[in-house]
Amino acid sequence: MVAGAAMALILALGVGGQGANDPAPAGLGPRNAATRVGVARHVETNAPAMGALADDASADTVRVRRRAVRLSEAYYTRAKIHKYSSYLMLPTFAFMYAGGQQLMTKGRNAPSWAVNGHGIAAGVVTGLFAVNTATGALNWYETRNQSDGFAWRTTHAALMLASDVGFAVVGSLATPAENSLSKRRLHKTLAVTSISAATVSYLMMLLPFGGK
Repeated sequence: MVAGAAMALILALGVGGQGANDPAPAGLGPRNAATRVGVARHVETNAPAMGALADDASADTVRVRRRAVRLSEAYYTRAKIHKYSSYLMLPTFAFMYAGGQQLMTKGRNAPSWAVNGHGIAAGVVTGLFAVNTATGALNWYETRNQSDGFAWRTTHAALMLASDVGFAVVGSLATPAENSLSKRRLHKTLAVTSISAATVSYLMMLLPFGGK
């Protein structure tokens, strides 16, 4: 009986030891399991924090809306006047230049159309610039808060104002140029420069260059 009890005790100890030392199934060892649990807990712990950061970022983001600019009826009336008076500008420039060239080369022997027409064309240019300067300046001021195209419109206006100044000086040289070759040359140079600046300014406002 003692031998039987000892044999039973040995078998029991053998079975228990083997169960304790059995290898864990592949991929489910204690270290791997602990690692998996740590990752899961880390993700679960950080997920709400990341969501909160996203919510904070979206809350801090401010959408900037463009400010609508409402233009008056007078603006559109002035724009129409400005537009149609500008159409007369380039043909008048061409006629004035042709007449002035005749006066430069032939002097008192220039044809009558050049002698009389040059002065008339100069008067027409003066009137056109007065109208366009007034309407353009008022419309520029009304659209000063409209950021879209503001720099382009400002450049257009600055070139036209420079032409205004240039033509004012050209007009003041008209009488002295009749008796002085140097004054005539200066008169022509300033006239061509002013015409060029005004033409560039005019072309800027035509599509597809950016005018609206």
